[in-house]
Amino acid sequence: MAAKLVDKKLYNVPGKLRIGELLFDVPINYSRPNDGNLRLFARSVRRLGGPFETSNDDKQLPWLVYLQGGPGYGCRPPQENGWIGTALDKGYQVLFLDQRGTGLSSTITARTLALKGSAIKQAEYLKNFRADNIVRDCEAIRRCLTVDYPEDKRKWSIIGQSFGGFCAVTYLSKFPEGLAEAFICGGLPPLVNKPDPVYARTYEKLEERNKAYYSKFPEDVERVKKIVQHLKENEVSVPSGKLTPERFQQLGIVFGMHGGFDSIHELVLRAWNDLEIFGFLTHPTRTSIDSAGGFDNNVIYAILHEAIYCQGQASNWSANRFRSANANFHIDTDKPEIWFTGEMIYKDMFDSYSELNEIKEAADILATTTDWPELYDEAQLAKNEVPVYAATYVDDMYVHFSHASKTAANIKGIKQFITNTMYHNALRAKSDEVMQQLFALREDTID
Repeated sequence: MAAKLVDKKLYNVPGKLRIGELLFDVPINYSRPNDGNLRLFARSVRRLGGPFETSNDDKQLPWLVYLQGGPGYGCRPPQENGWIGTALDKGYQVLFLDQRGTGLSSTITARTLALKGSAIKQAEYLKNFRADNIVRDCEAIRRCLTVDYPEDKRKWSIIGQSFGGFCAVTYLSKFPEGLAEAFICGGLPPLVNKPDPVYARTYEKLEERNKAYYSKFPEDVERVKKIVQHLKENEVSVPSGKLTPERFQQLGIVFGMHGGFDSIHELVLRAWNDLEIFGFLTHPTRTSIDSAGGFDNNVIYAILHEAIYCQGQASNWSANRFRSANANFHIDTDKPEIWFTGEMIYKDMFDSYSELNEIKEAADILATTTDWPELYDEAQLAKNEVPVYAATYVDDMYVHFSHASKTAANIKGIKQFITNTMYHNALRAKSDEVMQQLFALREDTID
């Protein structure tokens, strides 16, 4: 089934890019296409025409589709992606798709979910927003955008960052016939049926990162304790809700990014300085801390994060259970250090974020849901014929290297660039290096 293109507007980024803003209609549920549609948003980008032409819109360039990380995040504008120049130089036109429920694609918020009715109906609706339906959307859009292409040119390429890589492996599992090639950056998914095996390893990596953080900024040991004690004794508001000790602890989510330590140190320094001078956290400090979370603006990230690991089993608030069982992550100012948590979703988030609080009941329903369909077909991956090129990071805090390695071993023909000098967000932080390595995997032959 092809998506329906309902609107297309074009504009130029002077001297650089030709950008299209595209709107599509696709079914909410592909197995019941008469149950209603979703409106999806995407941006296309290609090189601006030469000095004697205003565009090259008629050229049937091969497509490269960017699958954003998350889940729950829309795409940034094309000109804000450092790797776009390399892709265009290789002859592609690129499609930045806001995955269903994110960005401008039928955005999921507490209020838009409320339109669906009860928490049970909201949970049923949200089941349609995982990787299996994201790749169905991609296939529907591919059929729409390549309908006039020669039959042998209708396949397209994909590049997936983080969760976008998870989607790419789902794509390889379910619709390999639509793919010319797949690039994956820090996103070879764990082939598991529930989140527990994932968190067993990511908490280990998180312990390493906390030790490294306090080794770099030993002065922050006492500063963090002072901040946490203040939050225990005082009710501190932020634009998205309440700043609790647990929410402050969750700032460690960026510990696995290039520059992550420094960004958290800046927040710790700022908050501690406020307390030293004024005895309270100033408005700029509270908003800075609040913006480092952002789950109120990315509801899918919070409510479906554990579900991205589920195939036929319930998550049962996996990260919450692991935190409770691991004393190293208990908040206690008498301990030698207070450790930050990472890319985990906790039940208390649905109390401290005002937006999430409104969908708390639906979140509980989803956490106990067992009828999650299969996301990966290991038999198909074992006989894969689509060229796959992956950048894999040894010290990835979010996609553990051991899981990524096992997945790579299950994908026939995959080529990997493996490094211990990059972190999870290298596609953004070190764009040129990553793209150079990925295309080297494609273009350099091995005798």
